[in-house]
This record gives sequence, C-alpha cells and structure tokens, in this order.
Amino acid sequence: MDLQKFVDGFEPMSCVMSVQTFPDGSYGNIRIVCGNKAYVNSIENPENIAFSGMLKNSFIPDSPYERYIPKDLNFEDACYRCAVLKKPFHVFIHPERYDFWVDMFMMPIAADKGDTYYLVYSQELTPDASADHMSDIDPAVISTVLETCVKLRGTKDFKNTMDEVISDIRNQTDADKVCLILTDMQRRTFSVLSEAAGSEKADYPVEDYLRSAYDDFFDIIETWDETIAGSTCLIIQNESDMEVLRERNPVWCESLKAVDVNSIVLYPLRYNNETQGYIWAINFNVGNTGRIRATLESTTYFIASEIANHKLMDQLRFMGSYDMLTGVRNRNAMNQRIDDIVRNTEKLPGRTAVLFADLNGLKRTNDNSGHASGDRLLQKSAEILKKAFPDSDIYRAGGDEFMVLATDISEDELEKRLKILDESRSDPEEACFALGYCYVDEDTDIRRAMSIADQRMYEDKQNYYKKTEEGALS
Repeated sequence: MDLQKFVDGFEPMSCVMSVQTFPDGSYGNIRIVCGNKAYVNSIENPENIAFSGMLKNSFIPDSPYERYIPKDLNFEDACYRCAVLKKPFHVFIHPERYDFWVDMFMMPIAADKGDTYYLVYSQELTPDASADHMSDIDPAVISTVLETCVKLRGTKDFKNTMDEVISDIRNQTDADKVCLILTDMQRRTFSVLSEAAGSEKADYPVEDYLRSAYDDFFDIIETWDETIAGSTCLIIQNESDMEVLRERNPVWCESLKAVDVNSIVLYPLRYNNETQGYIWAINFNVGNTGRIRATLESTTYFIASEIANHKLMDQLRFMGSYDMLTGVRNRNAMNQRIDDIVRNTEKLPGRTAVLFADLNGLKRTNDNSGHASGDRLLQKSAEILKKAFPDSDIYRAGGDEFMVLATDISEDELEKRLKILDESRSDPEEACFALGYCYVDEDTDIRRAMSIADQRMYEDKQNYYKKTEEGALS
C-alpha cells in the first residue's frame, strides 16, 4: 500500500502513524510515517493554529511523534488500541499544552508489517469548545455524560449529588477508590469533596490519610500538572507506564507504590483556564481504559463547570453576608437574622447577650492619618471582638459600629469577655470601644434587648468623650 497516496486522499489534516510492538505485548516507537498537505501545514505553516504548539516546525517523515509534542501516555495508549487492537477512536479534547481544542479520529489500517501496525490519524482544530463536536461521540458515553449533567444541574444538594456522581464514576471504572479533591492554588490548600470505595479495605477517609501521611500533601498536588505534561490527563495502566511516572515524578510514584497502587487515572478539573481540583481513580479496570477515558474526558468538563459555578455562588453568598473589610458578618446578614428571630423562624435559647460596640475616634484617625489608617483600625476592632467572642456571631452594623449576638452564655462568662474589650480602652493607639449590652436569661425579645444595649452604648460613648474632650470630633 502506498501510504502517502492513501493519506493524500483525505481532506482533513491527516497522517499515517505506526506502532512498533514487542513479543510480550508492549509497544515501542510510535512514529508519524507520512502526512497530507493539511497535516504538514499544521506543523510548518506559521499561519496555522497549531504551529506555535509544535516542538519542531519542520516535518520529517517516519519520525517519532515526540519530535512534535511531548511524550504523552494518554495519546500513546489511544494509538496502541487503534493500530494493534483494531479499535477506532474518537475524542474531542483540550490538552493543556495547547490554546485550542482537538477533535481527533483514529482508524486502524490493514497495512501491518511484522511487528509494526498502522493507523490513520485525522484532526480538526478549533479555538473554542464546540457543542457539536462534544455531542459527536459514542452514544453510550453520551448517555453517561448526560446522566451526570442532569444530576448536577437539577440538584439542590450539591454535596450529596457530587457524592452520587463520584460513586457512578467508581462503578464505571471498577476502581478501588475514586476521589474528588478541590484545590486553591493561591492559598495552597486542598479538601476532599467526595470519595467512593470499591471495597472495605479502600473505605477510609482520604483527607485524613493524606494529612497524616504527608507533611504537606499540597507539595505533591503542585507536581501533578507537570506530570500530566500538557495532556488532558494521566493514565498509568501497567509497570511500563509506572516507569515513565517514576522518571517524571519519583516522589509521588514511590508514595503510590507504597500503598499498592498499580494503576491510576488522574484528571484535572479545569474551567476557564483555572484548576478547580482533580479526580483520581486508583487500581481501575485497565481492560476498559478506552471507555473510561472517553467518558471522563467529557464528564470532567461538566463537573469542573459545576464546581466553578458552586464556588461562585458561595462567593456571592459570602459577599452578600460578610463585610469585605473586616471579615465579620454585614448589616444585611444582621437584619436577616433579627427578622428570623422576630418571626420565630429562629428561636434564641435562654442566656443570650446582645452587645453593641462603637469604635471611638475613627473620624479623628481618618482625618489625621487617612482612611487607610481608619480601615486598619476597623480591622483591628473586628479582631479584638473575634478574640473576645470567638464562638459568637459578630456583625458590622454600621460604619464604626458592631453588634455581637452571644447565645447560651452565662453572666460570669460574659463578664470575662467584656474585660478583654475593656483592656483596649487603656491604650489610645489601640481600638477603643464604647460598649453597651443587654443580658437575658429567659425568652428573649430581641428588639428590646438591642434597644437597651444600644442606649447603654450611647451613654458609654458620651462618657468617653466627656473625659477625653473629643466630643466635637465624633
């Protein structure tokens, strides 16, 4: 067969690739044998969308594919399954190393010679994700992805639904353990959102294990993107793949082997160029790798989207309920809480204290030292209140006024905490409060308690300014 003539008959950018095999069933070199004009242009033409992503920009027939892209175990496995096992392959993906999406097709060719097998690889490159391309996949995979999307979009309980999704992935992969880890790259923090186990041995809290087994597991997480090496995921199926992992990431590899991990699939959850977290499945069914990969390629995209949306909603809820300057709850949250109590939506227990704290001298600080100094004084005030009342709800009721709602507190305990605030009055450079409180040890009329506390705070403030002769500056 004239392979060059064969591939020249394709309109899309296409090439013929070869996979060398060994008697033990493993594979060796994977080469790009020849390509049509459209494919060669993707490597050599500066106007082509793929040009800047190539390691080399001159096409040499029958050269290893690593001449043009970094070694990619995921890509190699697809080539092997297509050329040697004669399984057609199609996926629409966004490898991290590129700023475009790749719609790739692989078909086996009946041109095998001895230990060398052939496939034709065709691709279409698009700058953005395409719903048409995403939907043009195996119907069984579409069904699984749609089921996941329906669960996520229709849920009112995000955590419970994500647990269901991860359990579904565990069943699809037949893995010992599947885990979804959320990450915050700026703060270098992680948390386990969901996990599912396939056996009693694997049914342990992953986060507890990671925090006890590592000084800082985020040190490992930070290496994952480099280990994935620009691909869409990392798939380790056998000892040969594990050797590649050992070369790229020896520390992580050894830690996996120490807990008897023989295979792992690791998918980053990326949305709008931000990593939301990762999903991993350990000791999965390697006989079903192709289906697992095709399913997770699409599923993880939608999971990442929902996580990003959930984080955004959490952020909006936070912004709607918290004061951005001081970190305590804001006036909106205070009014909502009071309304709930008045309507008996929330019933306060006995032994409740309402405290108003008004910052003395804020105007003087703003006028003399600038509003940045005034902001720091407000932040310091909030920290003092949080230190005195760490288990109570603290609200910024106005510009320089805070309210504390302390429930289930004894009068003796309240007095101890008030002394902490009194200590701030002794240093004029520190946050100095005017204080007023009302303590109730029976059914609480919240509005009456607030009125009493506010009046006492006003009287305390007047006494302060009489002593310091700053009344005119208030």
